[in-house]
Amino acid sequence: MADPLEIAQLGNPILRKVAQPVVDATDATIQTLIDSLIETALSAHGVGIAAPQVARSYRLFIVASRPNPRYPNAPSMEPTAMLNPKIVAHSEEMVKGWEGCLSIPGIRGLVPRYQAVEVEYRDRYGNLQHRELTDFVARIFQHELDHLDGIVFLDRVESTQDLFTEQEYQRIVSDQ
Repeated sequence: MADPLEIAQLGNPILRKVAQPVVDATDATIQTLIDSLIETALSAHGVGIAAPQVARSYRLFIVASRPNPRYPNAPSMEPTAMLNPKIVAHSEEMVKGWEGCLSIPGIRGLVPRYQAVEVEYRDRYGNLQHRELTDFVARIFQHELDHLDGIVFLDRVESTQDLFTEQEYQRIVSDQ
């Protein structure tokens, strides 16, 4: 197991930069980074994390949905590394849903995202993958993809009235 890495916080310039493509998925540096990202997401109760969030400018993120204190109703899946990811198609329907960010602690927002996305990415072995993602996992993918383009979820909320403290969010989801 790799050690968790320090998570860059809002205001760190790396979070506003466009990340560089991964040239060789099998490079030892990339493989170690993948393991460290998985460990960082798990230890921080994240459901995803992008390389720029640990101050590494690569087009690489982890999607690791599972129920945890931050997202009690998240579906379970194996942590999946996605290198050079892109959306190739998406639903017309957009849905507002809760998002938070390990780089923006203490704040949650209702963010509009596509309900379904068709995506392509390279897996950790460099193989091209093509998947359809829906609902919460589609939301995670879109959130992490934004990180690769220097965008954070606060940029996507339609109104400041869609922003909540973590404490208020926890109260709302525990009442549901």
